Amino acid sequence: MARSVSSRSVPGELALIEAIRRRARSASRALRLGIGDDCAVLRPKTSHEICVTTDLSLEGTHFRRDWHPPESIGHRCLARGLSDLAAMGAEPVAVFLSLAVPRRLAADWVDRFLTGFLALAKKLRVPLAGGDTAESPAISQGRGGLIAADIVAVGQVPRGGAVLRSGARSGDIVYVTGTLGGAAAELLALSRYPRKFGKLTDALAGHPHLFPEPRVAVGRRLRELANAMIDVSDGLSTDLTHLCQSSGLAAVVEEAALPIHPLAAESRSVLELALHGGEDYELLFTASPQARIPRKMAEVPIHRIGVMRKASRGQRLVVLKSNDGRHISLEPVGWEHFR
Repeated sequence: MARSVSSRSVPGELALIEAIRRRARSASRALRLGIGDDCAVLRPKTSHEICVTTDLSLEGTHFRRDWHPPESIGHRCLARGLSDLAAMGAEPVAVFLSLAVPRRLAADWVDRFLTGFLALAKKLRVPLAGGDTAESPAISQGRGGLIAADIVAVGQVPRGGAVLRSGARSGDIVYVTGTLGGAAAELLALSRYPRKFGKLTDALAGHPHLFPEPRVAVGRRLRELANAMIDVSDGLSTDLTHLCQSSGLAAVVEEAALPIHPLAAESRSVLELALHGGEDYELLFTASPQARIPRKMAEVPIHRIGVMRKASRGQRLVVLKSNDGRHISLEPVGWEHFR
């Protein structure tokens, strides 16, 4: 059944906040006071530290209104922040959402955005504890403003237990969860046939770009096993380079070991999508060769893809061992703003 398009515009700010407050009600031991006062009040566990991350989703850069269903935009907005918490091994405590929308935006769009956002929040048991709203200014006469959704995600870890990018050691094995290249492959398909994806309003499996799955449960379990960790948001080549730089090491990755998403496997540019595509939101981590890393965690496959080694002056930090045995310097050419 087709969705009817609302003719209502976004309500006034107070009405919008009240509508969000009603939909965001959630019981959480860590959230003492949520939406409705000047500040939220959080109550972390005893002997735990707080992890905080921010993430901005901007129309035209991170999503397009004429491509992405609003439910997908809301889901992705939250997933990006929760993936950062997962990469630290943190347990989500609360999330804050600041939303700027143009005055003439249909109220139905905001409702559907919140549906996608809150569905993922409920699934991962993280309450929406507050935020802000604003009207985005018109770009030019006759043209409305852009949508911007900014989140602050708060998590907790046992004192000293956060997994950092800087903890890798020479000889560590490099692992990645799930598969690579699927999000970039789906984005390519979305850019060519946007109408084909317009009815995807639920977070169904098999849509890694529209509805990525942050690996929160896996991240918590890896807290006891991983030496260093980062999420694959900008592309394997870029994010592994970040990890190498932070740890003062280099890495060798085996092409044959890369886990390829079925959507990427259908592409002629399969290796490029897997190495540089980005937005897979998988966890990339290193662990000691003696660590017992299972093949699956929380039903998510774990793949061994390479090894950490000492860095050599004048050589690339990441080297790809190709299927024919060549060692190829891997440029970090994933996503980077302003480039």
